[in-house]
Amino acid sequence: MHDDLQIRRRRAAYRAAHRGTKEMDIVLGRYADAHLESMTAEALTLFEELLAEADPVITRWFTAGTDGEEAGQLTGLVADLRAFHGLEHGVSGVFLETR
Repeated sequence: MHDDLQIRRRRAAYRAAHRGTKEMDIVLGRYADAHLESMTAEALTLFEELLAEADPVITRWFTAGTDGEEAGQLTGLVADLRAFHGLEHGVSGVFLETR
């Protein structure tokens, strides 16, 4: 189980830093570097779901925030991503601590 989680973390780290745009490489890659090792399996699953979204969608959520409906269960993660990069009030990591 532990090995599977480590493999998923490494795969997510690669996917976060090798997107379709350099901007998303930086935004998601830095977040992954800072948080992946402490993510629970549940939080990692949500991060993987975020990584499955298209770059234009993630970019829109990152720059403008989400209305909660469009991002669904990813809303908290997007808010944490924005906080990590200084775009929202709050402390980065709050999302992860509740998982």
